[in-house]
Amino acid sequence: MTAPALELIDVRAGYGRINVLHGVDLTLPRGKVLALLGANGAGKSTTAQVAGGRIVPRSGCLHVGGHHVNGASSADLAKAGVCTVPEGRGIFPNLTVDENLWVMTHVAPGSRSELRERAFRFFPRLGQRRGQLAGTLSGGEQQMLAMSRALVSEPSVLILDEMSMGLAPLIVRELFENVAMLKDQGIAILIIEQFAETALRVADFAAVMAHGRITAVGLPDQIAGQLSSAYLGGAA
Repeated sequence: MTAPALELIDVRAGYGRINVLHGVDLTLPRGKVLALLGANGAGKSTTAQVAGGRIVPRSGCLHVGGHHVNGASSADLAKAGVCTVPEGRGIFPNLTVDENLWVMTHVAPGSRSELRERAFRFFPRLGQRRGQLAGTLSGGEQQMLAMSRALVSEPSVLILDEMSMGLAPLIVRELFENVAMLKDQGIAILIIEQFAETALRVADFAAVMAHGRITAVGLPDQIAGQLSSAYLGGAA
């Protein structure tokens, strides 16, 4: 049987003396979209940081493609195909769109051009702004740039942490259309999202998190009815 693209097994993690995750089990199949939903403070972003190598679990296991990768850095996981678009986007505002893509493309110059054009096929608006400073882009365009920087690294797993934060509904809808196209390329995608309705439209599976634990996993229509109680509270 094919190993999942990404798997967290009984993961416990936190910050300093504070425990945030209390035995999280989460499985992302290859080429599928999993939406991780829950209230602010439920532990979603901590889960994303563990999955992306920014936090080492205190116990439990992180697997990528069936391989145990506890302790691997975010750079090592990126080489293994796991790329994270963090909350806040993480672009370089004083570099142009093109330069932001170059920073993420550690290949020969000829291949770099090909990968950059691949990113512009997914985000044509960025192609029109390739010489523009990233800091002068709209919020939605900056999020597209953050996603395209991940795309040029040709990931097998893409982690999107609060992609819709601070964006207008029309822009959010457009970004989620791009998520659907990325899935069609065979990329497994973990969406960490507070706004559930739009995420559920593109997800193959969904999980609900509360107080640092996964409380429900299922198909989107199975999960939708359980969200109201999950959004009434959270933890760190």
